[in-house]
Amino acid sequence: MHELAVTEEIINTVIEVSKGRKVKTIEIVIGDLSSFIDESIRFYFELLTKSTSLEGASLLFKRVPVKLRCYNCQKEFNPDETFLCPYCNSLGGDIIEGKEFYIESIEVEDEDRDSEKYLRC
Repeated sequence: MHELAVTEEIINTVIEVSKGRKVKTIEIVIGDLSSFIDESIRFYFELLTKSTSLEGASLLFKRVPVKLRCYNCQKEFNPDETFLCPYCNSLGGDIIEGKEFYIESIEVEDEDRDSEKYLRC
C-alpha cells in the first residue's frame, strides 16, 4: 500500500517539473533492496493520472542490483541469497547500491517545436 503514497509523490513532482506540458515518459530508478513493486506503482499511476497531463505517459523502471562492500576485505560484490563475500567468505557488508528510488528523467512534448524535450531530475 505504500506504493500509493510514493506514486502520489511521483505525480506531484512530475507535474511541478513539467509545468503543465504533456508528459510522454517517466524513467524511475528503483534499487532491488527497496520494497517498491513496479507493477503496483504502474497501477496507481494509471488510476491517479486520468484526465491530467500525465495520462497515457509511459513509466520506465530501471532496477539497480544490490552491491556491497565487504566488511572484512573491502572488495565490492553483488551478493547472492547468502550475502557471503565471494572473495573472503565473510558475511555481509556496507550497502553501496540497491536502495535507490528516484525519478531519473521526464520526457515531455515541446509545444514550440512539436518535438520532445527531456528533463533530467
